[in-house]
Amino acid sequence: MKNLPLLIDFDGVIKLGDKPAPDAAEFFNFIKKKNIPAFVISNSTLKTSYDIKEFFDNNNIEFTIPAMTASEAALRYVADNYKRVKVFCTEKIKKLFAEFIVEENPEAVVVGDLAEEWSYNILNEIFREVYSGADLIAMQKNKFWKPDGKTLCLDAGSFITAIEYATEKKALLIGKPSPIYFKTALKMLGDENSSFFMLGDDLETDINAAQKIGGKGILVYTGKTKYPLHSETEMKPDYEAKNLIEVIAILKSLMELYPN
Repeated sequence: MKNLPLLIDFDGVIKLGDKPAPDAAEFFNFIKKKNIPAFVISNSTLKTSYDIKEFFDNNNIEFTIPAMTASEAALRYVADNYKRVKVFCTEKIKKLFAEFIVEENPEAVVVGDLAEEWSYNILNEIFREVYSGADLIAMQKNKFWKPDGKTLCLDAGSFITAIEYATEKKALLIGKPSPIYFKTALKMLGDENSSFFMLGDDLETDINAAQKIGGKGILVYTGKTKYPLHSETEMKPDYEAKNLIEVIAILKSLMELYPN
């Protein structure tokens, strides 16, 4: 386990609502003490890795783990594959793509979250560009989320699916559950072909997605998935925890199973 990477979801795992998870500091200290190679990946297209670090700094929690959001992963993909794109997301994130943005004839349209700014006119603009031939790049395709930690709201995936239906063109997904995202994080840790563990709160985008590419999933019941799992649930995690203290216990047992 010491040498096997641990990918960690942000919202619903180490950040609950607008607060750090109760045992986040102890969890980070354990990872640091045991030298576990870890990487935080977030499907947020409203934040950057700087925002993640700032969140914990503002809550007086030492955070030394590398992090990446879906918006930053999308930027990496654009830089490697395109010269001209249109980007639909919040202005803060859009600035990251400044050197690639054009107003006409984009090679691709990159879509993130617009929070409450989604509109019929925006959907039509995206539709027209994709229908005219531009590639469709989805930073993430989450169906829904809880921006305040409590209230369910439609996420970007619901709108991107509408564009796919209208254009009969499939979006290239960058964020979870895309293998692109997991492998990008693993590569940044040193080995994209390594076995790994994924700690998340979403059975589909965290656990099952990791399992499909050879990882093992640790499901924590502090976010989207409620305890206990329904007996007829087809997707099953490799390990289950009710909180980060139980996750630490799981990691300790894994270190005994995988000592090297």
